[in-house]
Amino acid sequence: MSVLVTRPQPGAAETARRLIVMGRTPVVAPVLDIVPLAADLPPPGQVQAVLATSANALSALRGYSSRVLLAVGDATAAKARAGGFTTVHSAGGDARALAGLAVRICDPAGLPLLLAGQQDQGRELAQALREAGFTVLHRSVYAARPAAFLPEPARAALCGHAVEAALFFSPATAQVFVSLAASLPPDTFTHVESLAISPEAAAALVPLPWNRIRVAAAPNQDELLGLLS
Repeated sequence: MSVLVTRPQPGAAETARRLIVMGRTPVVAPVLDIVPLAADLPPPGQVQAVLATSANALSALRGYSSRVLLAVGDATAAKARAGGFTTVHSAGGDARALAGLAVRICDPAGLPLLLAGQQDQGRELAQALREAGFTVLHRSVYAARPAAFLPEPARAALCGHAVEAALFFSPATAQVFVSLAASLPPDTFTHVESLAISPEAAAALVPLPWNRIRVAAAPNQDELLGLLS
């Protein structure tokens, strides 16, 4: 039996490798394409820290490796360290945890914080930081574009009842998948477990008739994959 991986690349390939180690067969079907955006970023010396809401933001931040980097989770923190960042802290969770980390580590009276993330995302995080007294430079450094269709191997695996579980790493991937899968026969999903990284992602999956929907204990890949054990 196979596990459907809906997250964008390059994260989907990483998850696929972990599934293989676990003895599972991954079916990689990214439903979002990550597109870099040109952003008006400040000089590194003019910010006290950089906040990365996703590993997808890191490629735009290579020039900030000497700055403190606050990562939303452990995986993003690990990739930042591998990419040359010398001072990295992980919030180990979600945007709320990231805001709390910034409040603990950074100085509201100091230089601005650079919040780098996905287009049309992060407004609530930026507002929470401003309410805590920080000056925040909020920049969109990448966009997530919905795929036009499900890859044929994923459709075949789903319709052939070869998928036992499907992984969803964000509300956006869940929403797009539900839209793309709406034309599949309803019984496609009745024996598939839907595994969501957060309650918000789980809520977006409700329109499809899954066997059941389960939510990770914490919003990270380790906990999500732990649902398979």
